[in-house]
Amino acid sequence: MTTVEIEYCVPCGFLNRAEEVQHALLTSFGEELDAVTLETGDQGVFIVRADDDVVFDKHRDEYDVDEIVRTVREQL
Repeated sequence: MTTVEIEYCVPCGFLNRAEEVQHALLTSFGEELDAVTLETGDQGVFIVRADDDVVFDKHRDEYDVDEIVRTVREQL
C-alpha cells in the first residue's frame, strides 16, 4: 500500500491547498492508501510525495489537483 505525504508552507497559507489535495486523494482512493499525511514546512514549499517519490513540486509543476490524483494513481 502507498503512503502519501503533503509538505506545505505554513507562513504562505498553503494549509487549505494541502487539505484540498488530501481530501481529493482520500475520496479517490480511500482504503488503497495507508495514509495521507500533512507535514508543515516553510520557504514556499508545497510537495506531494507517494512512497518518498515526488509526484508534485510547486517549484516545477503547475498546481492541478486532478493531475496530482492521476500521478498518485500511477504509483498504486
